[in-house]
Amino acid sequence: MEYAIKCAQTTSGLTSVAVRGRDSCVLVTQKKVPDRLVDPSSVTNLYKVTDYLAVLMTGAPADCKTQATRLRYEASEFKFQYGYAMPVASLAKRVGDICQVYTQRASLRALAAICIIAAVDDEKGPQLFKVDPAGHYFPYFATAAGAKESEATNFLEKKVDELKDYDADAVVRCGISALQSVLNADFKASEIEAMVIAGKARCHVLSDEEIDAHLNVLAEPDASA
Repeated sequence: MEYAIKCAQTTSGLTSVAVRGRDSCVLVTQKKVPDRLVDPSSVTNLYKVTDYLAVLMTGAPADCKTQATRLRYEASEFKFQYGYAMPVASLAKRVGDICQVYTQRASLRALAAICIIAAVDDEKGPQLFKVDPAGHYFPYFATAAGAKESEATNFLEKKVDELKDYDADAVVRCGISALQSVLNADFKASEIEAMVIAGKARCHVLSDEEIDAHLNVLAEPDASA
């Protein structure tokens, strides 16, 4: 399991951040296209599980896609059986249980993928859950995964008391500024991908223009996130 977790954190070389605000969640990660000949629109670590629930995957690309497909299957199967959308906590528990089974059988390899699942729950409001390859799952106010996980976590810990008052825009800027701070880089809009889940709205992937607008606000001298 140590190898699987280390592989999930380091293989892709990416850092991912998720932040939960007053009425919204945001998933933010780096976007690196491996080859100039690859269509950039086909490269992503953000996946819609349902219209109102999304997951940010960090780790080995093939394992991430496999895990995202399993999440979609579990969510659709739950809705088919019970007639309502699967709560984010139930989905996190389910995928954590599946990951845990991989630690018991020699015939199964643990997937090198860390899932950060986000949704706005009807009863509990915005929710973030992080599931690691060993099957641990916990709810978070904000969390990070990937190459600079500990540095991003330290940045977010300093802002944890303010997060509950953040609106959707402030949450997005907090996530982007966390990446900028820990990676010590000024990103272009094409180097970041972000998804917002706010209120009863569907999962919304931010366009380059929307990301650029947030980057411009953060670049102002008095910008605070």
